[in-house]
Amino acid sequence: MIFGIGTDIIEIERIEKMISRGRLYLETVFTDKEIEYCEGKARASQHYAVRYAAKEAVLKALNTGWRDGLAFRDIEVIDDDRGKPQLCVHSRVKDWFELHHIQQTSISLSHGREIAIAVIILET
Repeated sequence: MIFGIGTDIIEIERIEKMISRGRLYLETVFTDKEIEYCEGKARASQHYAVRYAAKEAVLKALNTGWRDGLAFRDIEVIDDDRGKPQLCVHSRVKDWFELHHIQQTSISLSHGREIAIAVIILET
């Protein structure tokens, strides 16, 4: 059963400004695995942007927003061996998943030159 659906779209230019603030700022939003993945790409800002959008989409699907100690780094997007994005949750976000019996996630990510979009479906 679907618990929630979330989507988010972001301008890549906004993330480029974030990147210009330095690694310390990036580490408040992205996990070490996400940073390593994005930095290995030719246009890292596109990959950061789509992950940022995914994090926002998860909170929309949960219907929580950024409250109750939920943090960007508690939501992680990593690719499996075949390159398919997977959602990993940690800390307080993981607690929300367990509280609401969320067992399955589906994630779709896309980006172009100027925008990135993410769609998340959470299922119980």
